[in-house]
This record gives sequence, C-alpha cells and structure tokens, in this order.
Amino acid sequence: MKKKYTLQNLGCAHCAAKMEDRIKQLDGIEEAVISYPNKLLVVTAKDPDSHISQIQKICSSIESQVKVLPRAVHESVHAEHCHEHSHEHHHEHCGCHEHHHEHEHHEEPAHHHNEAAHGEKEKSGVIRLAAGIVLAVIAYIAGFAIDNDNITLILYLIAYLFLAKDIILTAIHNIGKGQIFDENFLMVIATLGAFIIEEYPEALGVILFYRIGEAFEDYAVEKSRASIMETVNMRPETVLQVHGDHTHEIPAEDAVPGMVILVRPGDRIPLDGIITEGSSQIDTSALTGEPVPVTASEGDSVLSGCLNQTGVIKLQVTSSLDESMVSRVMESMENAAANKPKMERFITRFSRVYTPFVVVIALATAIIPSLVSGNWEHWIYTACTFLVISCPCALVLSVPLSFFSGIGLGSRQGILFKGGTALEALKNVKAIIMDKTGTITEGNFVLQSILPYSKESEDTLLAYAAACEQNSTHPIAKSILTAADERSLTLPEISHIEEIAGHGITAQINDRIILCGNQKLINRYGIDLPAETADYGTEVFLAIDGKIAGRFLISDTIKSDSREAIELLNQKIQTIMLTGDSEDSAKAIAQKTSIKEYYAKLLPDDKLNLLQKLRQTYGPVMFVGDGINDAPVLAGADCGAAMGDGADAAIEAADVVFMTSRLSAIPEAIRIAKLTNFIAVENIIFALTVKALVLILGLFGIASMWMAVFADTGVAAICIINSIRILRK
Repeated sequence: MKKKYTLQNLGCAHCAAKMEDRIKQLDGIEEAVISYPNKLLVVTAKDPDSHISQIQKICSSIESQVKVLPRAVHESVHAEHCHEHSHEHHHEHCGCHEHHHEHEHHEEPAHHHNEAAHGEKEKSGVIRLAAGIVLAVIAYIAGFAIDNDNITLILYLIAYLFLAKDIILTAIHNIGKGQIFDENFLMVIATLGAFIIEEYPEALGVILFYRIGEAFEDYAVEKSRASIMETVNMRPETVLQVHGDHTHEIPAEDAVPGMVILVRPGDRIPLDGIITEGSSQIDTSALTGEPVPVTASEGDSVLSGCLNQTGVIKLQVTSSLDESMVSRVMESMENAAANKPKMERFITRFSRVYTPFVVVIALATAIIPSLVSGNWEHWIYTACTFLVISCPCALVLSVPLSFFSGIGLGSRQGILFKGGTALEALKNVKAIIMDKTGTITEGNFVLQSILPYSKESEDTLLAYAAACEQNSTHPIAKSILTAADERSLTLPEISHIEEIAGHGITAQINDRIILCGNQKLINRYGIDLPAETADYGTEVFLAIDGKIAGRFLISDTIKSDSREAIELLNQKIQTIMLTGDSEDSAKAIAQKTSIKEYYAKLLPDDKLNLLQKLRQTYGPVMFVGDGINDAPVLAGADCGAAMGDGADAAIEAADVVFMTSRLSAIPEAIRIAKLTNFIAVENIIFALTVKALVLILGLFGIASMWMAVFADTGVAAICIINSIRILRK
C-alpha cells in the first residue's frame, strides 16, 4: 500500500534527495519518493507505518528539525504550515548549506497568529543579516583606516563569526553524525582557508554574500511554492449549515452528504452539491480555465472550488470534503509532484556524485600544483573557490520546481497533469489519437435540421414526430422530443400507435396515418423517397397517408473548438480519430474537423491493437478519450488524456485530465509540457555551465571566491526565478 507523510520543517532540496535515497534502501520499502516543493513523502510498503521510526531517524540524521507526520488525504501545504508555525522551532540545521539563517521556510499561513509568528521570524532574520552587513562594513573600513593587523583581524573575525555561527555549529553537529561531504563543513573550510592565507576581506565577503544570496533564494522558493499552491488550494475551512431559517458555521470536514448548506454571492462553493433553492452565475474558471460564467439553478449540480457570483443559493451536499472536487484537485497535485520525471531522477543521481567529485578536485588542486610550484597560497585559495560551489542545490531544487510550476499552470488552465512523467511524455508526442464520441463531439444527439417534402410546416412535422416518439427512451427519440419542447409545441393526440422493432412507429393522428422511422420503414410501405444524400447523421423519415412528408437529420454535435484545435495540432502533429461508429459518420466528422486519418467500426480491442501499430508508424502517441471502454487504450498510450466529464475509469487510467472537456486543451497541454521541459533543461545547462566555468577559471587562477558564491547561491536563485516564470505564462 501507498501512504503519504508530511516532512515538517524540510528546508533543503539536496537533503531531501539524500533522505529519499536512504529511505529506499530500508528493508521492506518497495518505493519512496520525496517531493521537495510540497514537503511530501510517499512510501510504498506492506505496512508503511511500521517503518516510521526508521524513516524519522534517517530524516533527523540529515536535517535534525524534520518531523515525519501522517498526511491527511485533503491536507494542503498551507494546512501543514499552519500546524508547523503554531510552535517555535529549535533551529538546528540541515546537512546542506542551502538554509542556515534564522527564519525557516514559510507558506502563507491561514491563521493570523501564525502570520504574526512568521513575520517576527522573518523580521529577526532580516535584522540579523543587516547587523552582519554593518559589522562587515566596519571591518572593511577599518582595514584601510587602521594600521594594525591584529585589530583588523579581530574585527574581521567578529563579523565572520556573527554571520557564520549557524554554519559552523551545523558543521560540527553533522561531523558528529559522520557526514564527510557535508557542505556546511566545506563552506567553513573554504572561508577559514581564506583567513589562513590572510585573504580576510575575501573570507568575510564570501560568507556575507552567501548569506544574502541564501536569504534571497529562500524568499524565491517560498514565493514560488505559495504561488503554485494558490492555484489549487481552494479547500474551505468552514461551511454554513442551514437549520430552518437559521445558519451556523461548522468545520468543512464535518459536513456530510445530505446536509444543506448556504453559499453567499462572492463565496467559493465549498463542497460538491445540488442546488435546492436559488439561482446564480457560477464562475468555473478555477477548475476548468473557462472564463465565461454559467447559469445554475434549482436541480443543477455544482462543483466545489467554483465561485458563486450573483445569487444566494442553498446546496444539498453530495460529497464529503475528502471526496469533493477541491480535494480531488489537491490530491492530483500532490500525486503529480511525487511522480518524478526521468530528468529529475537523473539530476538526483547526478547530485550524489557531484559534491564528492568537486571536493576531490579541490583537494588535488590544493596539494599537487603546490608541491610542484611551492605556491601554496594561490592553490589553496583556488581549492577554496571549488569548495564553495560543491553544493548541487541549484540543480536539485530548480528541476522539480520547474515541473511543479508546469503542473500548477496546467491546473490553472483546467488541465490536471498526474505527474512530471506526463509533462515529459507530452513534449515528445508525434501523433494525437482521439476517440470521436464525447471527445471530438459532445456525445449528445441533437436535431440538426428538418426538411419538409410537402406543404406541412416544420413545426407540424416535428409535432407529429414527437407525438409518435413520446414514450420512447431511445436517444434519437429524445432528441426529437427535446427539439419539440424547445419550440414549445403542443403535441397532437394519438388514437392508435404501434412499434415495429428496428424500423420505427406507425400511428393514427386526426384520422391521418403517420409513419415515423428509418428508411427500412418507408421502404416496407413502398413509399418513394427523394434521391438526395443526407449530411452526416441519422435520418428519421415522416410519411403521412402513404406519402413522404419530411426528413429529420439527427447527429452528435461537434464541439465548438474541435476544428480550430485540430487545425492547430495539424501544423506539427499527426491527428487520428478512432470510432466504433459507421464509416460514413467517421468520414463526415473527419472532413468537418480536418482530421488527417480516421478508423471506423472499431471495437475496444481493435483500438488497442491499432494504437500499437500507429506508435510503430509515427513514434510516441497520445490518446484522448472519455469512455469506460477507452481505459485500456489510455493506459497503453505514451500519454493518455481523459475528458473531465468522462467515465471515472477513463479519468483514473489517464495521465492527464482535461477539466474543460474541450479539445483546445490538447495544444495548450503540449505547449505547457514543452515550456516546462525547456525551462528545466535551461536551468540544468545554465547551472552546470556556470559551475564548470568557475572550475576552469579557477584552475587558470582567474576565478575568485566571489565568483564561486555567485555560482552557488546566485545560480540557485536565478534558476528558481526562471522556474516560476512558467506561472506567468
């Protein structure tokens, strides 16, 4: 079984990667994934809870303040942090030099007292940093103004110890745990090395700019995490329960199906339900990305997370909080963040060898050239620059943040990616295979046209047909009845009616004999038909007293954006339609929507077999469907996408869910996938290039420790900012 845990106080992406690696090695653990962006641990084991003490021990040994807590299904990052900030931390530090100052990571807490505590810690962190800057400036000025090396050294040491105290204590703490390649220790060695060779301004400057860069990096991570979670964190804390003429506030998790709640204008709908009283304009953009509000009134179902815009409505709750749409969206986000793409897994593996590799280079640089040249001061300084860039945090942090941002942007557009793997697969797709009914078309039968062949008006013909079909439950009959209802027609009385299976209906209306059915029925009674071909759809003929009177054309409606979306896809991708419908019907839809290829009269097994053949022809394929019979094909595609209004089995099997149920979401999803992957690769190349450049320049004696600090915290901050620009698209 899989179980989720919150890693409270987790403050370092590189440390999270170390924890994940060690938890995976525990006996009895099949899989362990840590998502740094939302501090989530997912453990797969026979009994995950039985391993908690071991997991806690591992996490504490790497970041001593981390607590492993069970995560509720509906728990958001915000909720976790509300709990987290309700007590003071004993600020002990992690095994990475990513976060060492007074304030911890913070989300936007939900409660005012937590916001106050958050503000106080941030304030104290800023004051401490400002004091460090003042001390550094005093030491620097004194170096020029006072002609006494001992006083200058003391002033530099005071400023250094003030700024580096946390890092030094953490280094000592982690050495006691046997962490050889601890970045805190390496940072201390690098700066103390600069003191030994009397580069006092350099040592102090490096630690100062490191702390400034670190504070900025912290701020960027928290802002990005908050902005991503804001896109999906629509869970209510309370609801207004209706009791007669009164309402009272109760916790949202206490609401149960059948309960009636009140939703005021301007409020977000807290739970899925059916309107029992009132009507309103509902803004569904938070779930679907659709900007146009929809009208909802008594009897209509509404989903949690949507915004009630205009009227007061009462809802009968149909789903508890854990099962409501807002929780499902949050759950999807959580699962997505823990479903790591290959790129992220590669960077995690790479980070394990990167730090030891750089440290070995640093040691070799300090010793070998010095033995040859005797210039120990120069080569020790160069080795110190290498130690400063030994942390791979820029890489380990920016790649998952890029994918998390892409997932966040998708959810804002009504596209739920179920993982970074879906974003990775989508960028390579060469062919889009679509089911017809419910995907390209609305999946409903609608009367498209009435063609009279006699003097009878359209309304008269429709009234006769509706009267014949009024007791039928067939979708074709329903479409005729719906059309008559929309025209507010009064149906004539029938004195006699008879159904002929597979043909249609014969009836008597006002002494007139009416035939209403397919071409077989008309042929059966020897009635001549006009020689014209019908447009795409199902034909229903009406004959009165032995003569043809009219024809009704009924067809599934093509979605309004299908043609535009398919034409957009056709520019770079092969579009293919699979359907169980007739050849004529498939051909007509393909022509109307510009689909390049189509296959008709297919059974579910045929679709799966055809999918494999098309993959061999074109390469990676995406399948888009909405029915129960599409689930095997969705699972078999390189990337499966389901329409949000489709069957649960299809949604479960899919890698991507389009909440809008519109085809235009496909090119949008591909665009997000390509942008996300591009930015992730951009971050990797940028970070590695800068670090490699500093290493090379260092070997030639050009690089300084200032450059090394930029290559570490500066590059990390730039990569984080680059990752979250996805959200601005």
